[in-house]
Amino acid sequence: MGNVEKKGKYENEGKNKFTEKIFRVRIKESDRISSKRGLLRSSVYFAHLRAGEYEIGRKCCQVWGKWVYVSALRLENGELLIVISAHYSRNAIDDYAERWGIETLFGILKTRGFCLESTHFADAERLSKLVSLLSLALCWAIKTGEWLAEHHPIPIKKHGRFAKSIFPCGLDFLRSIFLDLDLKSHDFFFSLNFLSCTYGIARGLLIY
Repeated sequence: MGNVEKKGKYENEGKNKFTEKIFRVRIKESDRISSKRGLLRSSVYFAHLRAGEYEIGRKCCQVWGKWVYVSALRLENGELLIVISAHYSRNAIDDYAERWGIETLFGILKTRGFCLESTHFADAERLSKLVSLLSLALCWAIKTGEWLAEHHPIPIKKHGRFAKSIFPCGLDFLRSIFLDLDLKSHDFFFSLNFLSCTYGIARGLLIY
């Protein structure tokens, strides 16, 4: 009897330590959820949701052997965004959505943009200066991309998504200017307006 009590005690302590954490983690549609409804794949558990509909988990379920709250949103493309949290939260989906912006920023700084990792900088001061410059370049590229998209709408593919996002549009255009600066000096000086926040009153024609 004593061993059973100790086992229960350790399990409760582990559960308490886990639920003390604050997190929002996305799980796969193939992951299984254990509840009063039985052990079901996430895709089956939330099969009733239509595009744009969501469900906020109000009761604890088990995922990966841990007690969590599960929320889900059916995206417009039919996929499920399923998020687990240690505590009940009406904002679990919205909280997780903030991560998309962070991941987009990391992608821009790394492989999808400036390739920050390839510099292999280790010195904190040098890295800090480089990140400052890249932040400025990021803003420049986005402002340029926004201007381009406003005057030359980005094509939409058959699946309904833009052929290119704002950042790469701006970055590719700025890159083309720097690679041919002698012939595109007019475009270069015009694009500087985006950094000074005066591009709204700037006059000029960017040439492709």
